[in-house]
Amino acid sequence: MSEDRKTAPIVYVRQVNHDELPDELRGTHVRLYALHDADGNRLAMTQDRNVAFALAKRNDMTPVSAH
Repeated sequence: MSEDRKTAPIVYVRQVNHDELPDELRGTHVRLYALHDADGNRLAMTQDRNVAFALAKRNDMTPVSAH
């Protein structure tokens, strides 16, 4: 790989546990998936796992599944 090319940052995709949801979403029974950076910061949430992967790729990140 050329030195001019940067490596895309890795982000982790995982299902959000109900008790981790923001207060305004806890009453819903929606399955959500979150993107997290390497430090564990939540970057985004979506209802579709495939969309989470697409969001990462669209933003020049490398998504990997986390459990």
